[in-house]
Amino acid sequence: MKKVSGPLMRAGLVAVCVAAMFAVGCGRKTPPQKTPEVQAPPPARPTVTLQANPTSLNKGDATTLSWSSTNATQLSISPEVGAVAPEGSTKVTPGDSTTYTITASGPGGSADASVRVTVAAPPPPPVKEEAAPDLAGLFLKEVRDAYFDLDKADLRPDAREALTKTADFLRNYPTIKVNIEGHCDERGSTEYNLALGDRRAAAVKQFLVSQGITADRLSTVSFGKEKPFCMESNESCWQQNRRGHFVMAH
Repeated sequence: MKKVSGPLMRAGLVAVCVAAMFAVGCGRKTPPQKTPEVQAPPPARPTVTLQANPTSLNKGDATTLSWSSTNATQLSISPEVGAVAPEGSTKVTPGDSTTYTITASGPGGSADASVRVTVAAPPPPPVKEEAAPDLAGLFLKEVRDAYFDLDKADLRPDAREALTKTADFLRNYPTIKVNIEGHCDERGSTEYNLALGDRRAAAVKQFLVSQGITADRLSTVSFGKEKPFCMESNESCWQQNRRGHFVMAH
């Protein structure tokens, strides 16, 4: 029996080792495979609805807001209402047209919804019909008599000024007709004063016609000294009686 040389033996050992490595991987273990992680789905986004009944109302009336939501943890309605439950209703009385908005928030984000409530403006107060003017009172206030000198029927400057204002009034109230009375003081005969009073009334009428007042609105009459305005026998009193006086015709 031959003795195996050293180099040949080492070569054989190497060959055996290589074969063993291929068989068992030279003693190395295969690492375990990782199990994939399962991710949780993201939280759902909130939803919300808002309604009003009615959506149109008169000032001072109330409307009912109703809402519902999903996936929300906090809800708030503006203006004025504030925090609310996830679902519910409430009454509001808006003073003017208002847009109400509900905001819902939760882990998945936020959402909002709005509704418009229209408040009708109050009707304007009824227009008060202006009362018909007190023509009799206006007549006494605005119509001016014409005064004359003794034994005269011509118009003095102050009489023309007074009659101009009377003409203005008659133009503003074209439906009014007047009687023009001629008056005298107590001196002189009845017949003389009746004639003088007639001339005075005629002079007043003629002036008013010249101011654009139609003659059919003016009638004349003379009372002479029969209807005095003042009963004392002095110049101050006599002057009051020498006049062309107006009376509203009915």
